[in-house]
Amino acid sequence: MFKRILVPTDGSDITAKAIATAVALARSLGAQLFTISVKEPFPYSAISEMQPTPPQEFFDAQERMANKRVQAVIDLAKAGGLNCQGHTIEALHPWEAIIDHATSLDCDLLVMASHGRRGVSALLLGSETQKVLTHSKVPVLVVR
Repeated sequence: MFKRILVPTDGSDITAKAIATAVALARSLGAQLFTISVKEPFPYSAISEMQPTPPQEFFDAQERMANKRVQAVIDLAKAGGLNCQGHTIEALHPWEAIIDHATSLDCDLLVMASHGRRGVSALLLGSETQKVLTHSKVPVLVVR
């Protein structure tokens, strides 16, 4: 069935449910597991003196946070008897990075968390999961 599963992580509690589901599913199917954490690009402005954080500090902090998120997934997978490859990627639009990464790894399933927005807030805010669902050619399992 599914042989290569990608689970994106943003470190949130709801994402933890998706990670646990992805680990259990990969273990039961004998599938390879991959994880990704998307880093924000530096918010450059026209007035460089107004930047609250120097670019290198920002990049370093983003990399530390993304690596921590990826390592948490790798550790959980290892505890479940699985190997997991983790990657961090900088992107303006996380949903695009997730789809591109799934394609480049030849994944056949994405496991993502739903942030549970409903009604008008879901329409106005949208979510990365919704955007992935809309644009992905790879099947997506959404965990609530």
